[in-house]
Amino acid sequence: MLTQNLGYPRIGGQRELKKVCENYWAGKTGYKNVLAVGKNIRHENWQIQKDAGIDLIPSNDFSYYDHVLDHSLMFGAIPKRYNEVMLKQDNEEIDLYFAMARGYQKNGFDVVAMEMTKWFDTNYHYIVPEFYKNQQFRLFSQKIVHEFYEAKQLGIVSKPVLIGPVSYLLLGKEKEAGFEKIDLIKNLLPVYADILTKLQDLGAEWIQFDEPFLSLDLTEKEQQVYRNTYKQLRKEFPRLNFLLATYFERLGDNAQLATSLPVDALHIDLVRAPQQLDEVLELLPAKTILSLGVVDGRNVWKNDFEQSLAAIQKAKDKLGADRVWIAPSCSLIHSPCDLKSESNNDVLTPEIKQWLAFAKQKVSEIALLKSLSGNAPGVNAQYKLAGNIHDNTSRKTSILIHNSSIKQRVVNIKESDAQRKSSFPSRKQQQQALLNLPLFATTTIGSFPQTAEVRSWRSQLKKGAINQAQYDLHIAAETEKAVKWQEEIGLDVLVHGEFERNDMVEYFGGQLAGFTFTQNGWVQSYGSRCVKPPIIYGDVSRPEAMTVKWSAYAQSLTNKWMKGMLTGPVTILQWSFVRNDQPRSETCMQIALAIRDEVCDLEKAGIKIIQIDEPAIREGLPLRKADWATYLDWAVKAFRISAGGVQDDTQIHTHMCYSEFNDIIQSIADMDADVITIETSRSQMELLDVFADFKYPNEIGPGVYDIHSPRVPNKDEMTHLLKKARAVIPDSQLWVNPDCGLKTRGWDETKKALTEMVAAAKEMRATVTEASII
Repeated sequence: MLTQNLGYPRIGGQRELKKVCENYWAGKTGYKNVLAVGKNIRHENWQIQKDAGIDLIPSNDFSYYDHVLDHSLMFGAIPKRYNEVMLKQDNEEIDLYFAMARGYQKNGFDVVAMEMTKWFDTNYHYIVPEFYKNQQFRLFSQKIVHEFYEAKQLGIVSKPVLIGPVSYLLLGKEKEAGFEKIDLIKNLLPVYADILTKLQDLGAEWIQFDEPFLSLDLTEKEQQVYRNTYKQLRKEFPRLNFLLATYFERLGDNAQLATSLPVDALHIDLVRAPQQLDEVLELLPAKTILSLGVVDGRNVWKNDFEQSLAAIQKAKDKLGADRVWIAPSCSLIHSPCDLKSESNNDVLTPEIKQWLAFAKQKVSEIALLKSLSGNAPGVNAQYKLAGNIHDNTSRKTSILIHNSSIKQRVVNIKESDAQRKSSFPSRKQQQQALLNLPLFATTTIGSFPQTAEVRSWRSQLKKGAINQAQYDLHIAAETEKAVKWQEEIGLDVLVHGEFERNDMVEYFGGQLAGFTFTQNGWVQSYGSRCVKPPIIYGDVSRPEAMTVKWSAYAQSLTNKWMKGMLTGPVTILQWSFVRNDQPRSETCMQIALAIRDEVCDLEKAGIKIIQIDEPAIREGLPLRKADWATYLDWAVKAFRISAGGVQDDTQIHTHMCYSEFNDIIQSIADMDADVITIETSRSQMELLDVFADFKYPNEIGPGVYDIHSPRVPNKDEMTHLLKKARAVIPDSQLWVNPDCGLKTRGWDETKKALTEMVAAAKEMRATVTEASII
């Protein structure tokens, strides 16, 4: 019986990759330093896994920005607009790579970034491959080959990780009409063959093909492409061992397909879908190895060894020990690096800490499960098993976990709690009478740049270098400057800037009962953007108001309307490490009631526009369509509960990130937010196509510029996008706003971009005829 890992965090234990990349983008360090830091992280990761006792250690799981983008570069799937960046003589390959991810606006070039979207139902974002008719692929970057050789030089014959060819194509988007992306498989497979040949020549023994789409709904054509693809690869490479990795869901109706493919090992996720083990055991062909994903790669809870050992024993009884591997459920890029870095007991108490395991601990759990699954586990292994049982038992029985009054409040939720008093048309009239906003009203999504100075105040407060009163004076001054500047450029609905907040989920979790935090529990969200998700360990409630102080202060500084800013219940749930001892829907309802209390307090304080961000509502959608209705029912209900306690003339906004709305547009409408703002600029408003057929009843702000790129768009560019939007959405329903919050941007680019945005809105107003607004 062997152990294997599917992938390891690539940010570095102290976020070294983030720091060096951002310094490189700022011109403060050279590309050789970026490569050196990446190399150090890889070597450390490999050594950690080797020391833990992992038998098959992955390579090519490291990435400087995104592993899907790595593959696009490797396959030469480089959009033509980057040709000039490639030809610039002093640019390195990494500059082209970063230009594809972030855009490129310097030295006379102005190239937009590639589209970005969520990696299945996680908070990780990937760069969407762009495909064109008759797309040709070629081996452009040999990163995978170099990293295999690099590991081999350290004495590790690694297991190179490739996104499987079918999943890679399905992750992409056709950028012109007249073809299906899946038909590009015939052009793509020769490049896979080139890569596999090089790896085989260097001594690779196992190749990991990640094919997560095998856990999703597939068409008959896609199923046949799977059969043909792996039949061809098997024929060309009979000596290489293929591991087919699936994760995030059950194989379901693809179980017969997955088990019939000519591979040497199949990995399944038994954390998300433990029920699939029996079926796969029955279908698995003789000699095929089964990799059991029993350690949760997406959460922080310590493994339940008794439960995992039962699954392992079942597989051993059916297949024999030599055909069973032990692994995490998925790549560990979704886990923080090392629990041992959590040394502050005031942040993470010893009682809660004993229930947790981060990536470094998880690979040790995998190795320990192998020892415990043997015929004669040693004394040390048995001692650790007893400790694991003790820790899991203490969590189940801890008085920290359960609060009967919170549970009862959820039980007492009435249907009317999820309803506004009046329908939207009536509310709109009342809101317009009060707010008196112009057509194409301008606003932002909430946050403004958090400069090094702003972050230093928070750090000084934590260290005791300044007291709360001094900190508040700094935040008040920064807020006042932001309000004054917004008035000067002519924004219609202002925000206070959120200078007091660290992260849109962490900030709220820090004030809610049932949450705890880490010092260094960072995970990658996209590129250099790392987040530190809170941990929901118990029942959730709101002891006191969380945002009223700063929103009310900001409103007192202006005669314009100030928008209160909250994070919605589904997003708080999705972007936290959630307790796994009760249904997620129950935890979400507890959070919804806490946010409802905050919404009502904001309204009492005179805040008449309140934004409840739900960027993760599409992300939380189950991967199987058969499971959608149940999720959407409680997710939409949770949002409506959070917003349902206010008067009709209070305007409720929500915001959603990189989401394909087509399949759930009715549910988005059912949320009944007065205004929804969405990210659309990276796709050049393609996401608005759904609104051509579905007449969205409420108001909508399609993002007119991409805040995830450092480039500054001009007025004409934004006006062009707004004109595309008005083709499917009436002028009376349109708002003008950026794609997302501006926290990660600099003030210089923010001021330039928002000034251009306001000018674009004014130009649009000037084009409105009297007939168009009647």
